[in-house]
Amino acid sequence: MECTGTKQGAFYVLEVTGRMDALTAQGFEAECASRQEAGDTRIVADLSGLEYISSAGLRSILAAAKKLKAAGGDLAFCGLTGIVAEVFNVSGFAKLLPVFATREEALARS
Repeated sequence: MECTGTKQGAFYVLEVTGRMDALTAQGFEAECASRQEAGDTRIVADLSGLEYISSAGLRSILAAAKKLKAAGGDLAFCGLTGIVAEVFNVSGFAKLLPVFATREEALARS
């Protein structure tokens, strides 16, 4: 899994590619923590390049979302496709966390 990001207005967009599993999930959580320490508490995770997510990935997402919320921020998602979208829907994460079809929709919210 690889995470790259850019600041876009009030949001930090984190592009996640590859596989988020037991071996890589901590990297996502660490990246979100690093962004939070840098003052970026509103993160949009673009998962359009993510091929697979496991339960370990979901745990990392939940932990990162809780930390950002406690800091007055939030973690939203966009670009879910295929198995990643299916896992988000089946697990209930699509109802628990803000999920948008496109990056533009995620960035348009206030």
